[in-house]
Amino acid sequence: MRLLLIRHGQTPGNVAGQLDTAFPGPGLTELGERQADALPRALAGETIEALYASTLVRTQRTALPLAKATGLEPVILDGVHEIEAGTLEKKTDHESHLRYMHTVFSWTAGDLEARMPGGFTGHDFFARFDASVEKVAAAGHATAAIVSHGAAIRCWAGLRATDIGTGFAESHMLPNTGVVALEGDPASGWHVVHWDQVPVGGPALADRTAEDPTGDAL
Repeated sequence: MRLLLIRHGQTPGNVAGQLDTAFPGPGLTELGERQADALPRALAGETIEALYASTLVRTQRTALPLAKATGLEPVILDGVHEIEAGTLEKKTDHESHLRYMHTVFSWTAGDLEARMPGGFTGHDFFARFDASVEKVAAAGHATAAIVSHGAAIRCWAGLRATDIGTGFAESHMLPNTGVVALEGDPASGWHVVHWDQVPVGGPALADRTAEDPTGDAL
């Protein structure tokens, strides 16, 4: 199957540089709404048969224009929400961002025993995200789209895609409404078709406030 992993549009937390992972989370900024509105045209060439979003508000708001254009009802997937920041929640300082992303990319490198400060291990994250992807694959769609979160997408795809190295996800940012397109299935594995490093609407819809070297991950 073809799996489109789409990062949500810009949020107030992104602008503030917050590690903002808690439920239900913020909505979208004006730029985030425009990024979401660009999704239907950008993905018009994809025959999307099912549309999913995480439990957080920002992914559901991002999915709305695509849902309207395709006539699909977004299905909420519990396991594709953002990687919880633990005791780093709401932090904005550079060191906290680095600690968060260092943990995330430790998991992508295979160290699933590493634990987010005050939070979960890589085993916990992959168990929930894998279960959600397996549920989507089991539904038999040729192409499905999941609106999820930057760090979660980079971490999961970085380990589960068989044709990229362990450092690929760390060196390849995923902007708001960036898309990681994969083909394959849970049994035989996944390979990357493309990994966007610009928003779906192009550079004109890029977040000019995103200067954090961790990639404005949430």
